[in-house]
Amino acid sequence: MAHLKTDILVIGAGSGGLSVAAGAVQMGADVILLEGHKMGGDCLNYGCVPSKALLAAGHAAHAMTTGAAMGITPVAPQIDYAAAKDHVARVIAQIEPVDSQERFEGLGVKVIRAFGRFTGPATVQAGDDTISARRIVVATGSSPLVPPIPGLSDVPYLTNETLFDLREKPDHLLIIGGGPIGMEMAQAHRRLGCEVTVIEGATALGKDDPELAAVVLDHLRQEGITIAEDALAAEIRGQAGAIEVAVKDGRVFRGTHLLVAVGRKSNTDTLNLEAAGIETTRQGIKVDDRMRTTNKRVFAIGDVAGGLQFTHVAGYHAGLIIRQALFGLPARQKTAHIPWATYTDPELAQVGLTEATARKQYGAALEVARFDYHHNDRAIATLQTKGLIKVMVHKGRPVGVSIVGHQAGELIALWSMAIANNLKMSAIAGMVAPYPTIAEINKRAAGAYFSPRLFDNPMVKKVVRLVQRWLP
Repeated sequence: MAHLKTDILVIGAGSGGLSVAAGAVQMGADVILLEGHKMGGDCLNYGCVPSKALLAAGHAAHAMTTGAAMGITPVAPQIDYAAAKDHVARVIAQIEPVDSQERFEGLGVKVIRAFGRFTGPATVQAGDDTISARRIVVATGSSPLVPPIPGLSDVPYLTNETLFDLREKPDHLLIIGGGPIGMEMAQAHRRLGCEVTVIEGATALGKDDPELAAVVLDHLRQEGITIAEDALAAEIRGQAGAIEVAVKDGRVFRGTHLLVAVGRKSNTDTLNLEAAGIETTRQGIKVDDRMRTTNKRVFAIGDVAGGLQFTHVAGYHAGLIIRQALFGLPARQKTAHIPWATYTDPELAQVGLTEATARKQYGAALEVARFDYHHNDRAIATLQTKGLIKVMVHKGRPVGVSIVGHQAGELIALWSMAIANNLKMSAIAGMVAPYPTIAEINKRAAGAYFSPRLFDNPMVKKVVRLVQRWLP
């Protein structure tokens, strides 16, 4: 048994932990990284990467059926579900070296492939090693939440951690959960030739603006996906190939496979947090706005901290830790500029406040600027006119943006920058986007904000007439 000492101990080699380890070691700190499972964590192996790869396969299949309006005869794609999953595996394999143990050891990080368990306020046991650290970063992520539905443990079911290993195409996939994971996998599987039913206990895509979420849900229903809302699962019955989900109002849904996608739970069970004086909440490890736990030598970042559970949030947290742990500089997290996206077709993206929350906060002082995709020339040319943008504006500055439509996840990044830097709408109006691009939608939304001030203002017209009289 070895006793090791280090400046920074990182527990968990997901996106947040890897970012801390890479940044810290390259700036001169001694770093030890613990990972008892797969390098790259959930995002690389079970989440963002494989899901987007499978969505891409579904998109390729769907494109073969939708060209009639452009003079292309639709054909029925020949879908090899196992080969689509091979594509997913190849994508993961191509990205894996960036997150690999070999790369991080090459950077100078000591990587120990074992789970960590606190034995004191500044000590952690990992396999045969005891590690003492000046600062410890817990970045253990989250896992699929499996709800205690009667009968669920008696039937085979999938989560995002097992779905991508499935090589047999489901005839009829039942999905419990109408959040981003559930809806993305619903569309991917529908386009790959499966019947799909989504069973949601409340409202599908319920965390997003309901007007924009409805655009996505209507499109998914048009593609043949059954979406049952207010359908709280009460009992699971059956066996492999013949599964029934009974909901509280008496409806019964039948399928061949079951995917459970009802949310995430923070990975804290094996950490022995009590030994370090670290408190938890129902959401995860309790942290302050500097991501410090109740043990001030220990930080928690990413999903395990119980806030917004996105890969880019974990990366953002990592930057806060680098500033504090390496340079002793205060760094506090903010969430107003954190975007998120659901990668269905059409995409759904959000940053800052939704219209409902903004109206509650600002009342009559709020203005909402809107622009529809069907007025964008590039969207018209590519027949992708389904969508709109809403910008919530207070005192000339955007406080929230909701977008549904083609490339919404790309468009939202500009608004994250604007909110992060407290920019005014005039900054967006002043940019120049190449023509014709979907990116013009952002500028046109800013134009929709200023248009009434310029074109419907009698004083502006009076000034213009006066100026015209005096100009040579």
